[in-house]
Amino acid sequence: MTGGPGGVAVVDPEAIEAGTDALGIGDGTAPPGTYVLLFSLDSAATITVGALGTARFPAGAYAYVGSAFGSNGLGRVDRHRRVAAGAHDVQHWHVDYLGGHPDVTLDAVVAVPRADVECLLATGLADAVDGRDAVDPTPLDGFGASDCTCETHLLGGSDAASLGDRAVAVAETIRS
Repeated sequence: MTGGPGGVAVVDPEAIEAGTDALGIGDGTAPPGTYVLLFSLDSAATITVGALGTARFPAGAYAYVGSAFGSNGLGRVDRHRRVAAGAHDVQHWHVDYLGGHPDVTLDAVVAVPRADVECLLATGLADAVDGRDAVDPTPLDGFGASDCTCETHLLGGSDAASLGDRAVAVAETIRS
């Protein structure tokens, strides 16, 4: 899974933690943009996601699509990384409940700097995984989509690498 010339970047959470990622997410100098957090869940888990309620998440991979256009830009991704690492326990967004679960691992981040394409990317990724290699394409309707009309911003698949490849492909198509 690699980003291409379309301005799409694949970022390793360890590089973010070290402050050495090319986008400056870890050192606080990242631009605004849209991102996809790629998670793995080794065994099925029942997770309560705030007001959305409780759902069973099958083992597999999950892609959460979000955006960050505030003063810290894509630096928000570092907050999500810290929640996933257990270093920050405040659960503010739906993704914090998934990422903060002890059996969930943040594997990679797909970033689309300087592009406000959150809903386009979420719906494009949903189309890309619908019925193909999906453990449950939408484990919880409304996840991450409380401020838009999308069904969900969380998609499931069998493995993070394949889901990440699809996210990169959709992002590059949107950027071109």
